[in-house]
Parts: sequence; structure tokens; C-alpha cells
Amino acid sequence: MMPKHILVIDDDADICEVAKVSLESQPEMAVTVAGSGREGLAIAALKQPDAILLDMMLPDMSGIMVFQMLRADPKTQRIPIVFLTAKVKPDDRRWFGEVGAEFIAKPFKPQQLAGQLLAALNWQNS
Repeated sequence: MMPKHILVIDDDADICEVAKVSLESQPEMAVTVAGSGREGLAIAALKQPDAILLDMMLPDMSGIMVFQMLRADPKTQRIPIVFLTAKVKPDDRRWFGEVGAEFIAKPFKPQQLAGQLLAALNWQNS
């Protein structure tokens, strides 16, 4: 079985490294990281990952802008996106629901990240 390719877009190198190690502890996952929105958009269009784990607050553009640009591009519009964010107030949760996006709250427990991502993407049995 081919591993699921996950693109992690986060400007915090430590979070990228922890997410990569955590997710790749599962044999069914392979991870690519991007440190900015622009880099993430380029990688997503080129590699077409199976899913994207996207930070809400990036230095060059907001996670919402990255999300909207991914959805506007025919090459990336169908890629499932899960936000990785500390922004989990009721308004944020409402927005996630409105756009049909899942989220994983920061800080996350590294040993639980893969399971949380699988659950958010409904991939437990795939």
C-alpha cells in the first residue's frame, strides 16, 4: 500500500519537525513540510498531497488565504485540508464548520497527532 502523502504548512520549524516525526511514525504516512504559505501552495500544486495540515497564522499570508487559494486552484481544490491552530474560539469553530474544514488544536500531543489527523480526515478504515 502506498503511504498517504501529507503536506504540513507551518512557519514554526519545531512544529514541522514534531509533526513530521509523529506522522511518519505511522507506516502509512509520508510527510513534506513547507515553512510559508507561498511555499505550501507551490508544493501542493506540484506534488498534490493526499492531505494538508495547515497552520492558521503564517508569516507571508494567513492560513485562511492559503485555504482559499488552494480551493480556487483546480489542481488542489479537492485536497482535504485540516487546520493546525491555536485559534479555537467559537467564532473560529463556526468558520471551520462553514467552510467544511476540520482542525486540530495547538498545542497537540505528538503521540496523538496521527490518530487525530486520521479521524479528522475520516481515514481510519482506508
